[in-house]
Amino acid sequence: MSDLPRKMRVREMLVLRVVGKALVPFILIFALYVQFHGDYGPGGGFQAGVIFAAGLILHALIFGLEALRRAIPQVAVEIGVALGALLYAGVGLFSMLKGGSFLDYDVLDAHDAVHGQHLGILLVELGVGITVTSVMLAIYYSFAGRPSAR
Repeated sequence: MSDLPRKMRVREMLVLRVVGKALVPFILIFALYVQFHGDYGPGGGFQAGVIFAAGLILHALIFGLEALRRAIPQVAVEIGVALGALLYAGVGLFSMLKGGSFLDYDVLDAHDAVHGQHLGILLVELGVGITVTSVMLAIYYSFAGRPSAR
């Protein structure tokens, strides 16, 4: 490894590219598992959002920041930050419009309060996951896109 050029980047190392390309889909699928099973066990929106963003950032570290920016543009990240927060708040406001308190999930399903709770938790955690993923990507874009100090 000492005979490799000093400035050799991860994008030029074949083994890391192949392993990274193979791992990223599994990381994203695991994030979706954590997202949608968070109300039944450990996990939820925050954890899933961080895992999903970590998978995308791994992709950017291997294939370059521009590859990730082509896949998920800055404007999509900014929309994701707002969309997730609006989904969270929208569930709370909708439950108030239905006659309950803010984030009172029981009123979301008029026939079965348990179904309303599951729906409310799912939507709120989805909003959290979208927001966390988007914020983590926005932070990464901000720092990785800076010019180097050299």
